[in-house]
Amino acid sequence: MRVIVSLLALLLIGTQVQAAAQTETSDEVAQMCKKISDRLASVSYKECSNIQFYQPRFYSASNQPILEAHYAAKPGVKNPVRILFIGGIHGDELSSVSVTFKWLNTLNQHHSGSFDWHFLPLANPDGLLRRPATRVNANNVDLNRNFIPAAAKLTPLEYWQQEASKRKRYYPGEKPLSEPESKVIHTLIDEYKPTVIVSVHAPHGILDFDGDKQPPEKLGPLYLRHLGTYPGSLGNYGWYVKNVPVMTIELPYAGIMPSAGDISRMWVDLVRWVRVKAQPESQVADGTDEKGAVSVHSGK
Repeated sequence: MRVIVSLLALLLIGTQVQAAAQTETSDEVAQMCKKISDRLASVSYKECSNIQFYQPRFYSASNQPILEAHYAAKPGVKNPVRILFIGGIHGDELSSVSVTFKWLNTLNQHHSGSFDWHFLPLANPDGLLRRPATRVNANNVDLNRNFIPAAAKLTPLEYWQQEASKRKRYYPGEKPLSEPESKVIHTLIDEYKPTVIVSVHAPHGILDFDGDKQPPEKLGPLYLRHLGTYPGSLGNYGWYVKNVPVMTIELPYAGIMPSAGDISRMWVDLVRWVRVKAQPESQVADGTDEKGAVSVHSGK
């Protein structure tokens, strides 16, 4: 009898500990949403907290949680297109985070299940939350130069030393994948096995693409223009190392939001491209994932 009572007590304690842990991780998401909404007037706390983010499993160099949200394809969809969607890899490109949240909320309301989406709306929370915001993370590393490079004459560090005038904002770190944030993306590429990676930046005002699929000619007001890749960049790593096409959306301004109409048109064009060009020929997608106008809030 005593053994049974002891076992029940252990089970009860275990349940209480698990519940406490779940409360703690939920609080982490809420706290991060509060930090993001305090930093970005265009992302309200409600807008962030409405998303069903994972319990945090990845953290930045300064131990900030890196938020993840997943929208799975319907069980009946065979071999669905899998999109890894990344915003805010550079913390000072504020619009890239805000617009990613607008698209994430559109998907949250209108996900048809035709495609499979995995979102990191803010890959570099350290850079965004600094005052002023910075391109680099808390270790002063440019995350978009910290990936494993394709074979080249110069390593990312050598390129930075010889070709980039050692500008601090482009420092790639002493070695590839030295940073927890770039390791997160590396892990997700291996774990999630995306069909395509979409990364949102600013402020070049263009659309760039690395891969063997036919890219869209435009997304809303952004027209295709190939910029090339740098050693250690996500485009270089994604396509030339991992053989995953990378679409880079360069918004026109880092600190100014596009119009609500342009945000909506970019999303519609993106989803149409995914349906027509990105998916395997054997898969037929019936849904839309593009319904709903995007609402841009000027306040929190």
